[in-house]
Amino acid sequence: MSEFQTVRGMRDFLPEEAKMMRYIEAQARRVAELYGYKEIITPVVESYELLSAKAGEEVRSRMFVFKDLGGRDVALRPEFTASVARLVATTLRNEPRPFRLFCIGSIYRYDEPQRGRYREFWQSNYELMGSSKPEADAEILMLTNSLMREAGLRKFAFKVGHVGVLRGLFNQEKLEDKVQSAIMQLMDKKQYDEALKLVEDAGASEKCMTTLRELVELKGSNVLVIVDKIEELVKGYEKSVEAAKNLREILELVSKSGFKIDMTVEAGFARGLEYYTGIIFEVYVLDMDIALGGGGRYDRLIELFGGEPTPAVGVAHGIDRIMLAVQTQKSMQEIGRGKKVVVIPIKEELRAEALKVSQMLRDAGISVEVEVMGRKMAKALEDADRRKMNFAIIVGERELKEGAIVIRNLATREQSTVKIEKILDAIKD
Repeated sequence: MSEFQTVRGMRDFLPEEAKMMRYIEAQARRVAELYGYKEIITPVVESYELLSAKAGEEVRSRMFVFKDLGGRDVALRPEFTASVARLVATTLRNEPRPFRLFCIGSIYRYDEPQRGRYREFWQSNYELMGSSKPEADAEILMLTNSLMREAGLRKFAFKVGHVGVLRGLFNQEKLEDKVQSAIMQLMDKKQYDEALKLVEDAGASEKCMTTLRELVELKGSNVLVIVDKIEELVKGYEKSVEAAKNLREILELVSKSGFKIDMTVEAGFARGLEYYTGIIFEVYVLDMDIALGGGGRYDRLIELFGGEPTPAVGVAHGIDRIMLAVQTQKSMQEIGRGKKVVVIPIKEELRAEALKVSQMLRDAGISVEVEVMGRKMAKALEDADRRKMNFAIIVGERELKEGAIVIRNLATREQSTVKIEKILDAIKD
């Protein structure tokens, strides 16, 4: 019989990796709590119609789509925002605004597998819905910064842009929506020459072409200076000027909040999802060429799903990508520093006593493994070392008669006899 392999683009997480993943997930939940985001849980399978409504051609072409047994077109979620928007447009529509909603889980896209890119991956997703104010956008940037820090990353940087700058140009030049989306897709992949050719073929004016060429080249980390230059470049395109002003307001709020965020503004930056209407951003670490997270403002999505007009801004963070970045930077603190104990009965008749002692320790919050392989003492201690245990508790007949056990410190190799009621103190010391 041939050996079974994981399906292409999927992978197993072994205990150490799973522990690290759950640790980063716990930080994501902690950040949600610190910023007042309430968790919701949405289905992994949604209707194809919902997921494809505004995802963009790039994402649509990479969805896992199938017919269920009732003949309905369904798909595995390629992102969270559509599901959250569906909830806000329906079940939550009469709840007070703003909504601060958080979800976490697996996402599916049929991408070409490579380092940091799989077909099943994990995201923590935060949406702030109901406010069109720049402080809402600033909050999402600050929240992302907080999570990267909490996860243990030392160096990371933001790339920021504003969809309104480019959309303002294209709308004033009367380019069709479909053409605009195709241009943005190309720009997202940094295929600027092809993007500019599409703009030209769509009949854009020479002024527009010149402006675009200069915008694509314009980027820098002195963010407010770059925003001034953008505003200067798009003079005469009213909506683009408004977009640049909005971007300045958001970035000023972030810098005045005292938050130190490493940011670069890129005027020609675009993202693959079609629903963005305002600021967009991604967060990177310098040693990897993939984004650890990204998001932006989308003010028309809830309406698209039949809800009230609801301005919104959100971000998704790649939990497994953050984990990869932390491993690359070797910046992980020791997780789960609690003491680990193994309980070893000297002979079979003492198994029940060993279980009793182990339960007493667990009730006090200590991680305990009981020797269940029937190994001899020397072998059991050797195994405990291999598993990086801190203490071995040896349950022997002679000691038990006096209500005691032997406790062995596996790092120092010292051991002593301790009364059962004093075990906790001995371990904590």
